[in-house]
Amino acid sequence: MTVMAGAVAALICAILSTLVVVGLHGRAGDYKRNQAITAAVRIAYEVRRKPLTGPLDAPDGVIVQLLDRDRRVIAGTRRELRGSPIAGFRPAAANIYSTRVLCPPRGLRGCMWVFAYRVYQPGGDWFIYAAIPNTPWYVSGALLLVLICVSLLIVLLVSLRAWGTVDQTLAPVDAIRAELAEITASESGRRVTVPENRDEIRRLAEAANATLDRLDSALERQRSFTSDASHDLRSPIAAARAQIEEALLDPDDVEWPKVARSVLQSLERLQAIVTDLLQLARLDAAAWHGTETIDLAALVTIEVARSDRTKRIVPHLQDGVTVHGDRLRLVRLLTNLLDNAERHAESRIDITVRREDSVAVLEVLDDGTGIRPENRDLVFQRFARLSDSKARDPAGTGLGLPIAREIAKMHGGTLTIEDSDSGARFVLRIPRGQDDGPGAVGP
Repeated sequence: MTVMAGAVAALICAILSTLVVVGLHGRAGDYKRNQAITAAVRIAYEVRRKPLTGPLDAPDGVIVQLLDRDRRVIAGTRRELRGSPIAGFRPAAANIYSTRVLCPPRGLRGCMWVFAYRVYQPGGDWFIYAAIPNTPWYVSGALLLVLICVSLLIVLLVSLRAWGTVDQTLAPVDAIRAELAEITASESGRRVTVPENRDEIRRLAEAANATLDRLDSALERQRSFTSDASHDLRSPIAAARAQIEEALLDPDDVEWPKVARSVLQSLERLQAIVTDLLQLARLDAAAWHGTETIDLAALVTIEVARSDRTKRIVPHLQDGVTVHGDRLRLVRLLTNLLDNAERHAESRIDITVRREDSVAVLEVLDDGTGIRPENRDLVFQRFARLSDSKARDPAGTGLGLPIAREIAKMHGGTLTIEDSDSGARFVLRIPRGQDDGPGAVGP
């Protein structure tokens, strides 16, 4: 920023200096030429009054010569009193004066403006030559030095001011950077200082604090998940260990097949938890196996036909409702919803597939007691289980519905619980594929 400000200031100074030099160059040239013309006119006037010989007075820098009708120099400034005329041109017969630029005039150095004047005399015309040096492009060395010094001073002042302004402006940014560098996972509750001024720096600080809030929430969820996972993994291990230790206290009187079955149940619960945790880890990593076009009605028909359920399943399927995604993961989502509905249904589960504009909808509705509105978000939290769910299925992991929601998110959709006349109504919405065709709702 400082370099840019200095460069802009230098450019502006260069432009202004150029304009000043150009303007003064013209004025200085006009002034010098007026001096030469005035000196020549004065001498022409004096020649008519009296004869002139010897040296003539002229302003500094102006060179004047007076020539008689024989083109002899009879008067002039001191250095040009003797010698040949400084110019050879004359005004035309109908003109009084003429001017030219000679580089250089005879006996002189450098380019000069030379004015030739005709003076009428009875014995023949006399001539006056007045010469003045051309004005250099920089007008004068003093002017050029002043312009350079003033420009450098302005550039220096602008650069210092820009440096101070940028340093003052970025000081809060540096403070935010330092505070962010000190924040660690163990001190995640800290926040950066929000400046009082309502500017971009304040919005940056607020955005940083909002990001830290989200990170804190993520860390808290991770800690809670780790704690819950540790507890749920420890429970079947502790149960199996207790059963084995109890059996070893009196191994001769223990029914080892019964103990083995109990330990096997604990191991099955442990395996279910580990399997669900691995599935969640894969979903968090978003590791797709492949994307294909999937007909939801066909998927539901196949899965319902090949699975044995204790409750009656009633499908309401609209043909041609397709989505793009991972077939295995969508099957897992449907299976988790059906497992959950089977645990809470009294006798019937309704599955509906339909289209809503550009969205494919899959509903799973059971005829159970339902889920109260205040618990509808809770059931999607990992390892969260309601009291009714624990009573119906003590071996559950509490990961089925969270896995289903993660699969829905991976497909760009949503999985929510919506109002119904009876039971729990889970609604999956996923953007439809481009292969949808017309279809009817079947029983």
